[in-house]
Amino acid sequence: MAEPGESLFEAPPMGEQERMVEAILFASAEPVSVADLNARMPHGADAAEALVHLRKRYEGRGVHLVKVGDSYALRTAPDLGFLMQKETVETRKLSRAAIETLAIIAYHQPATRAEIEEIRGVSVSRGTVDQLLELEWIRFGRRKMTPGRPVTYVVTEEFLDHFGLESARDLPGLKELRSAGLLDNRAPPGNLMPTEDDDDDDGLEPEDQSEMFEE
Repeated sequence: MAEPGESLFEAPPMGEQERMVEAILFASAEPVSVADLNARMPHGADAAEALVHLRKRYEGRGVHLVKVGDSYALRTAPDLGFLMQKETVETRKLSRAAIETLAIIAYHQPATRAEIEEIRGVSVSRGTVDQLLELEWIRFGRRKMTPGRPVTYVVTEEFLDHFGLESARDLPGLKELRSAGLLDNRAPPGNLMPTEDDDDDDGLEPEDQSEMFEE
């Protein structure tokens, strides 16, 4: 029998909440949102606070707690990724058209098909977009409030998770890509990526341009 003033739904100790969050994330192949964590945990539990403690506990370990968009996941520490190489199977390569289309969407999202074609200088085939949609690296965004109300494309949390990014703002700039040997000194087609002089918030977040779009 509960004592007067004692809640029948008292939240578990924070240490136990950490263990619960850890168990859920360990068993999930996909990142899990705070709302989903709270829905699975006992009444009164605070998943957000448990994540803060858990993230600190994993600092310096072989597995890190990482944020992907608005969700969280357990991932191998970046410096130990080489240990997983033998277990990685490359099933297919993206075509140059797909890579350029993906880059344009990532750096200029939300982007319409017409905007992608204008930047690339060539038409975008339906197969290229379908491949990226099938990989779940892009998804449909909000319609643009322009004549015809064209649909837009944005990158997904799966894309961010695959490349170890928290948000699109963490995408590397031209200097980083060139220093890593991932981009030669030739200018990319059209305006593939923002220049180093562009503003940091140029087209990276759909909500920054919400007045131009509708659901």
